[in-house]
Amino acid sequence: MNASRVLYLSRKDVESLNIPMSDIIGALDNMFLEKGEGRVEMPPKPGIHTRVNAFIHAMPAYIPSMKAAGVKWISGYPENQKKKLPYISGLLILNDPDTGLPIAIMDAAWITARRTGAATAIAAKYLARKESSSVGILACGVQGRNNLEALACLFKISKIKAFDLYPEIAQRYANEMKDVVHADIEVVKSPKEAVVGLDMVVTSGPILENPSPIIEADWLAEGAFASPVDFDSYWKGEALRQADKLATDDKDQMEYYRTVGYFKNTPKPYADLGEIVSGKKPGRERAEERTISINLGIALDDMATAILIYKKAVQQGIGTKLLL
Repeated sequence: MNASRVLYLSRKDVESLNIPMSDIIGALDNMFLEKGEGRVEMPPKPGIHTRVNAFIHAMPAYIPSMKAAGVKWISGYPENQKKKLPYISGLLILNDPDTGLPIAIMDAAWITARRTGAATAIAAKYLARKESSSVGILACGVQGRNNLEALACLFKISKIKAFDLYPEIAQRYANEMKDVVHADIEVVKSPKEAVVGLDMVVTSGPILENPSPIIEADWLAEGAFASPVDFDSYWKGEALRQADKLATDDKDQMEYYRTVGYFKNTPKPYADLGEIVSGKKPGRERAEERTISINLGIALDDMATAILIYKKAVQQGIGTKLLL
């Protein structure tokens, strides 16, 4: 890339590259191995908060083995949905790790959605039972879609139950996602129906500092795996404490969130995914274990995904070259 130019990739550009979810899962699996071996750099993400329950975060990271270095500037505003605006928006900048010069600027919403689903799939790969075939989805938005698609890449799913506060959204989800995962989806009327008796559960509502959680102890079955993408917004403390193994994608980041008011009733994780993927801490050891991974969404996910996008865009001549 010319040192005086940077490649700009709009959301349309990013989406047009159609990076398969399976490729993102593979990239994240490699990244978490690197993380577990201590071969990455990622400081805790700083942020500003202009509204209650809203955030704008800076997320820098470097993965030397992938030659991926950069920062994501991402916002999450739950109230935007009432204004018919996206909940999540942002930009990602990639830098040349040898010179520090920016080489690409790209929309970050698609990246955030896809890598979040992929991270759940990685957690499930190591913490769910291999024969898991049923999934409960609570909140049928962007993350409900991407998480289910990612799980379907690794597991043969035959039974899905979906719940949303708005039944029409859940029905639309069921109609559209059945062709993506090749399984029928049952819309249920209560959150409990989307948890009890299922092998894997994903909750993906808005992240709230002071939530009113509804998932109780004993709802998650013995032997089941859960991915609370919305932190502890859906899960009562007693339900989280019932887990035999509770993991996260980054322990330091979780501790930071505790200092600013999140995870008041959440036990400390026994491991992060890097430790599990690298074999330094065990994943699932017994069929009857309840396992939970609270993935916070880390910048390493973004860089592992963004470098795939950048390379394919250069190969295909996609994007706009801008003068610096």
